[in-house]
Amino acid sequence: MINYIWAFLIAIILTYASTPIIERIARRVGAVDHPNARRVNQHSVVNLGGLAIYVGVIAAILFTVGINFKILGVIVSSTLMLIIGLVDDLKGIAPTSKLMWQIIASLLLISFGIKIEFVTNPFGGMFYLGALSIPFTVFWLVAITNTVNLIDGLDGLAAGVSTIAALTLLVVAIQETELLVIVLTLSVAGSCLGFLQYNFNPAQIFMGDTGSLFLGFLLASISVIGALKSAAAMTLVVPILALGVPIFDTLFAIIRRRQNGQPLFEADKGHIHHRLLDLGLNHKEAVVVVYLISLSLGLIAIGVNGASEFQAFGTLGILVVILFFGFLKLEVTELDLDSTEEHYKNINQ
Repeated sequence: MINYIWAFLIAIILTYASTPIIERIARRVGAVDHPNARRVNQHSVVNLGGLAIYVGVIAAILFTVGINFKILGVIVSSTLMLIIGLVDDLKGIAPTSKLMWQIIASLLLISFGIKIEFVTNPFGGMFYLGALSIPFTVFWLVAITNTVNLIDGLDGLAAGVSTIAALTLLVVAIQETELLVIVLTLSVAGSCLGFLQYNFNPAQIFMGDTGSLFLGFLLASISVIGALKSAAAMTLVVPILALGVPIFDTLFAIIRRRQNGQPLFEADKGHIHHRLLDLGLNHKEAVVVVYLISLSLGLIAIGVNGASEFQAFGTLGILVVILFFGFLKLEVTELDLDSTEEHYKNINQ
């Protein structure tokens, strides 16, 4: 038990202490986000704050668990993902190149034996993936990584949502006695909370792609590690609910950009947090609303853990419908079938 407490304390203290140092370094190297039509910040803010989160997480893991084969895999692959984000923040990376490197980082994690080998059957038992295990795991890791990256659009949003997701997975890990997952989730939650002291509105520093890619990949990896032991709890339903807001926000972004004829990787201002701002909420209120939605989904995820497969997937299905209509109401996207048909006609012509 003391190791778990140390993991949280080390993560929060080191991240809190190192963030001002990273802020000064970022300012010297010119890693600054300036206001523009796509961003919501009204003044220039340094990024690279993800480096402070990384310091807290890795130090907490090494101090409390040490190094074994599985931990080495997590550290090496998540460090590669951090480097991808760092290069993107400093120099910029083409979307296709970034995706390729994300796949490489995912394959690197898989090479350490960390992969999803089965998914829960809603009608009982499980489906063994066999040869599909590797592509399924790569898809999961890359998808979750990018959902967290895409929701990083307001001060404190990605760090707060990641904290809630980590705490949700923590409670489930305690229920399932997943000792490694407990340490990992406490390390993530502690680092995010330490960073939030500087990142909540008005933010002194952004985590940048350096932090959002690292956090997204780490949360995805944690859910995969849990899936190695527990089919019902960690394979699908719980992590989907824990990361429900970024997952659904990303799905609607794909639909929206597809219907508008935009490249899928082109940023826009149609995400849920942008729509909340458009409805008249201020910056803090919009972030708190997303927090509350994430917390509600997290509590439901904890509640369905241990339920029957049918109950768990039934709950997920109901929530999907609720979120679907909720996002439509917020006009995060529009199901304009006529415009979609017209778009495809134009392409064919």
